[in-house]
Amino acid sequence: MSRLSSGGGDLSRRFMEALAIDEYRQGRVSKAELRRILGFETRPALDGFLKEHGVFEEYTLDDLEHDRQDLQRAGF
Repeated sequence: MSRLSSGGGDLSRRFMEALAIDEYRQGRVSKAELRRILGFETRPALDGFLKEHGVFEEYTLDDLEHDRQDLQRAGF
């Protein structure tokens, strides 16, 4: 057990983060739910946390096309 706590940080927080990340990866919690579970106030803060833990969202060509259309409608 001492090896686990020697990794730094609050052990119970690290376990909770690991479980929450796994639930997000499995699609059992949404990004908004994950943000609330982990206590992040903003989406960019959560995005940074996920990036640090190697969790990246899938961004498809359809997503890109939707974003392009949204920008075009907004006049960009």
